[in-house]
Amino acid sequence: MKEEKSYSPMSGYIALIIILGMVGFPIYMMVLEQFWWAIILGFGLFFCAGLMVVNPNESMVMVLFGAYTGTVKKNGFFWVNPFFVRKKISLRARNLDSTPIKVNDKVGNPIMIGIVLVWRVENTYNAAFEVDDYVHFVDIQTEAAIRKLAGHYPYDNFDDEMAEITLRSGGEEVNLVLEDQIRDRLAIAGIHVIEARISYLAYAQEIASAMLRRQQATAIVAARIKIVEGAVSMVEMALEQLSEKQVVDMDEDKKAAMVSNLMVVLCSDKDATPVVNTGTLHH
Repeated sequence: MKEEKSYSPMSGYIALIIILGMVGFPIYMMVLEQFWWAIILGFGLFFCAGLMVVNPNESMVMVLFGAYTGTVKKNGFFWVNPFFVRKKISLRARNLDSTPIKVNDKVGNPIMIGIVLVWRVENTYNAAFEVDDYVHFVDIQTEAAIRKLAGHYPYDNFDDEMAEITLRSGGEEVNLVLEDQIRDRLAIAGIHVIEARISYLAYAQEIASAMLRRQQATAIVAARIKIVEGAVSMVEMALEQLSEKQVVDMDEDKKAAMVSNLMVVLCSDKDATPVVNTGTLHH
């Protein structure tokens, strides 16, 4: 595989002065009816095809009769062999905001995932000759990397509680894996991956509502566990303090009734409505 090599062209300003002389003087001589100067004029017009401008953060790949000659990365006004076939390649950083695509995660759930990719051309030879269209190549290989990444991790750890890394909570670690996968795929095209980040992540529409209810149920169960733990601690503390301070003497039946009432009050998701007993405690 060939590597990129630099090409140093001639200054365009010097070449322009020579070309103007090769065009202007023959025209003057032809006015004096010395028409053989038309040959020099023809060469001057032909050499005009060698003038070119390379803008900042752009490059020009030179090919002479099918052979790669080099790449001009210096910006400015230059002249090269008019027989060169020139291909302009931008060296600027580019953004790829991929449209979210539907893929299956590690446990088979359909999800929608999209990424933001920042990239630029680093090796102009590979970009020009190793792939057919390097911009289209970036799009296709990025989508392939997204699908591969999604297949390695679950969306969340609902179905795989042993999973330490998930797409939703993996953060920087998942993004680094994504960068490495895209970088490996785009290396053949001479593309440098500056950054790759997941920009959109959600369950697919057909299971989104069911998964939302599942997340809500999980959150409710977790909250209830904390409520019950707190209620048990409070009831235990109440019984201990009533016993220590001898506020009231209760047998086991009264303790059971008190525990039942307190647990109902503390664990209920609605405000308790007290019932006032106007008689004795035994009626």
